[in-house]
Amino acid sequence: MSETENKTPLVELRDISIAFGGIKAVDHASLDLFPGEVVALLGHNGAGKSTLIKIVSGAYKRDTGKIFINGEEAHIENPRDAKKYGIETIYQTLAVADNVDAAANLYLGRELQTAWGTLDDIAMEAEARKVMGRLNPNFQRFKDPVSKLSGGQRQSVAIARAILFNARILIMDEPTAALGPQETEQVGDLIKQLKKEGIGIFLISHDIHDVFDLADRVSVMKNGQVVGHAKTSDVTKDEVLGMIIMGKCPPGAIPGPGALQTA
Repeated sequence: MSETENKTPLVELRDISIAFGGIKAVDHASLDLFPGEVVALLGHNGAGKSTLIKIVSGAYKRDTGKIFINGEEAHIENPRDAKKYGIETIYQTLAVADNVDAAANLYLGRELQTAWGTLDDIAMEAEARKVMGRLNPNFQRFKDPVSKLSGGQRQSVAIARAILFNARILIMDEPTAALGPQETEQVGDLIKQLKKEGIGIFLISHDIHDVFDLADRVSVMKNGQVVGHAKTSDVTKDEVLGMIIMGKCPPGAIPGPGALQTA
């Protein structure tokens, strides 16, 4: 992981705060993400991780703090702004259209047209085959409606749609929550392929095994604050659970403002 140390972060969040009705949902949170890296964001429900990620994706407007993309300050006020910076979010619900095929899903709302103003199905399928070939070479069910695909294949379609329009930063919210072991492995392979292409991924997951299989680093939040950051190679699963539950920072982690202060 030392190769990231000389690079500019893809994303850098500095002192991000947001309050709802006077209660700070995120309190001076800072974290970063480098190209070709997976950072897992962990914490109990209500810890602030989903709120922080919604600020990055433009769903919420932060009260204070700054966001930098490739070293330059980014102005993200809404999801359209986030997309301009190459940020795409893949939610647990996937938001795919079940009744149409993979190509139609990839171009949903951005359909290609022929010179006669009709849908250019041939061009859209050709592009879909190209991007899916990069991502999941075994995928062949281009004519089937998405409702007929497995959970892992549906994830492939959702990810392909994000990277088709040049996403550099992916936010994945519980990508394996409803999947069996084989499909979880398939999604893991997709994530490894994205890393090879230099895409940075924020991974929100409750599955600690998933996190250690896929993430390069973890950032743990509790009560709206960052407890600490660590390379997955420098901490154990039990230590990460201690960060989540008690806010206790192990020796292998860098403490944040939310770390339990011991005498």
